[in-house]
Amino acid sequence: MKAAFGHMGTLTPIIEMILEDLGRESITPNRPTRHTLMLGAKYAPEFACIPFKIVLGTYLEGLQRGADTLMSGGGYGPCRAGLYGELHGRILNDLGYNFDFIFFWPPLRKPGHFHRQMHKLKGSHSWSYLWKTIKKAYSKLSVLDDLELKAQSIRPREDLYGSTSRAFDKAYSLMCRAKTDSEIREAGEEARQIMDRVPHDQSRQPLKVGVIGEIYVQLEPFANFFIEEKLGHLGVEVRRSIYLTSYTRHDVLSTRGDMGSRKLAMPYLAQKVGGHGQNSVGDIIRYSKMGYDGVVQLAPFSCIPEIVAKSLVPQLSKDYGIPVLTLFIDEQTGAAGIQTRLEAFVDMMEQRRSNRQNKENTTGQVS
Repeated sequence: MKAAFGHMGTLTPIIEMILEDLGRESITPNRPTRHTLMLGAKYAPEFACIPFKIVLGTYLEGLQRGADTLMSGGGYGPCRAGLYGELHGRILNDLGYNFDFIFFWPPLRKPGHFHRQMHKLKGSHSWSYLWKTIKKAYSKLSVLDDLELKAQSIRPREDLYGSTSRAFDKAYSLMCRAKTDSEIREAGEEARQIMDRVPHDQSRQPLKVGVIGEIYVQLEPFANFFIEEKLGHLGVEVRRSIYLTSYTRHDVLSTRGDMGSRKLAMPYLAQKVGGHGQNSVGDIIRYSKMGYDGVVQLAPFSCIPEIVAKSLVPQLSKDYGIPVLTLFIDEQTGAAGIQTRLEAFVDMMEQRRSNRQNKENTTGQVS
């Protein structure tokens, strides 16, 4: 088996390690590029979202490199993502490619199907060996999430522009090379030290922005125009609503999702609308309650769950006093336009903070 799969942030080295541990050859995808996106867009239906097009382009690149198996997973419920595996397969078959498709539904939604797919993937290895492999992968994933959190905290406080990103790339490469439990522990300690050594001023109080929205455009930097770096370099500390470990707990190993966000959303959106639409509503409220300065909603163009959430943004922003910038993204979106909108959003948040501080100072002097 030579397996290819879609690139999605820091998940890529995790899948690569699992495949190698199971004796499979991993056709590990390179980070997506403009060529990847346009290759997928060439054969995708016009209505398809940007994650569909990027993943399709990645599959084509993998098949051209000799892959004979494709791997993917999908959500469950009123969201088109659940159909994308089938549609990807049909498009690629029509283009003349022959391959096996291993598609994973959430294990608690379709346990029988999930069991059969995992049996196909593990081959002759025992179930206990597979469990140890997945457990090891999760520990590596936890370190990668921790490194992302460190980068998001340090970047707006760094003394030298770009030093955080360079340190993260070094730490990430170190973790990618770690394969055994002991290597993961040792690499994790060294990677954290690499991040902690980045010269920065911990006394700075940067703006804080929550990033919400559809999972793929949150987690894949190419799909969101590297928004975390852009905001960090504008002096903003970023926190996403989705990290891979939390997604595993709330969405993969549970049928309930993130109940904290869903509960907050109930007065405005009392039912699931697919994807992370309901979560986005609740996450705006959550970030407001946490004292954040603003929220950025990321969504693929034509994503119905996020369109539903966006319709509620004006009322949420008014009720909770938090500005929200929504960015709908497709292959026509330009980096310059994203940068300009982010700069304007940051200027607005800084002005709001300044006005609030002046008001508090004036109130204090009067009293």
